[in-house]
Amino acid sequence: MEAQAIGRYLRISPRKTRLCADLVRGKRVEEAIQILTHTPKAGARLVSKVVQSALANARQDKSIDVDTLFVKTIFVNPGPTLKRWQPKPMGRAGRIRKRTCHITVVLSEP
Repeated sequence: MEAQAIGRYLRISPRKTRLCADLVRGKRVEEAIQILTHTPKAGARLVSKVVQSALANARQDKSIDVDTLFVKTIFVNPGPTLKRWQPKPMGRAGRIRKRTCHITVVLSEP
């Protein structure tokens, strides 16, 4: 059986978040949460929250043994980009792109 969770429209760049997602791919859930807790990256907290949400979803299904779960699939897709403008010298404007991402985590039994 599988359990999944999706975090959508998270205000962090997908490129930064993928660094943390790559750390826990294929690991057991307890080990993944420990790794993310001790990782000093901005995306680690958000990835950890989505992994814990998938674990909570798995606990709702009585046929899943929560102690044997591992991170089967984890991927980070880009979300919509917020476009903002910042004044620059000589009347120009500079574009600021505030990126968002969607994190998908699938937990599975071996």
